[in-house]
Amino acid sequence: MPKKKNKINNFSPAHLLAVDVGNTYIHFALFKEGKIAATFGVNSVLRGRPLSIRIQQILKKLPVNKAVICSVVPEVTGIVSAMIKHELGITADVIGRDIMVPVQNCYKDPKQVGQDRLVCAFAASELYGRPAIVIDLGTAITLDGISARGEYLGGIIVPGIQLTTETLFERTALLPLVQFEFPGSLIGRDTKTSILSGIYYGYGEMLKGLIGLLKKKISPRARVIVTGGHAELMAGYLKGRVDAVDKDLAMKGIALLAS
Repeated sequence: MPKKKNKINNFSPAHLLAVDVGNTYIHFALFKEGKIAATFGVNSVLRGRPLSIRIQQILKKLPVNKAVICSVVPEVTGIVSAMIKHELGITADVIGRDIMVPVQNCYKDPKQVGQDRLVCAFAASELYGRPAIVIDLGTAITLDGISARGEYLGGIIVPGIQLTTETLFERTALLPLVQFEFPGSLIGRDTKTSILSGIYYGYGEMLKGLIGLLKKKISPRARVIVTGGHAELMAGYLKGRVDAVDKDLAMKGIALLAS
């Protein structure tokens, strides 16, 4: 199915602030006339006044007439909502409360699905066609299936790359904390390269295998869309298996839902 063009342009407000509250970061995207004009980010591990001050610095004087929040951290949702009201004078809509993602949720308990997964599934379906598989390389890595009829089928959750590097550092005596990057060699000849190789090739092979299994289950025609912080680096390993890399997939989904 061909990519649908100008979808966001046709529906999103003239000046929209899309907010994606994740477990590690809060991402802000300012949309002007349906296109992302600027992006901002803040560590969502912050709490209380430090977080409020950082959000205030981002929001100050932004030209916004609508704000929509997608969040998987309820405590932070309230802080972001309050700061948007205080700084911009508008009440933000929250996905899952004020805006429902228009997909049939096939989870046994639909409330267990994070709104971010539903938003990305909806965005992938609308922008790239279906059936589809969405791989989100965030704090947790999720692989989600969308049927040819647009149903959210469910998916797979595994620990994310950053969690793995942090756990190796925290739970071992001698292994360093590394910043994830291309290792340069399969066989590491120093500790850093060995860790990077294990993560890059290990996760790469895992994702290749899971894509294959999901395609057998959903459809061999399922389009594969990769998003999240490590999307571009890992997509390089998945050449031939990925149809699109879209680091702003969640933001585009929020914009689509903001109409």
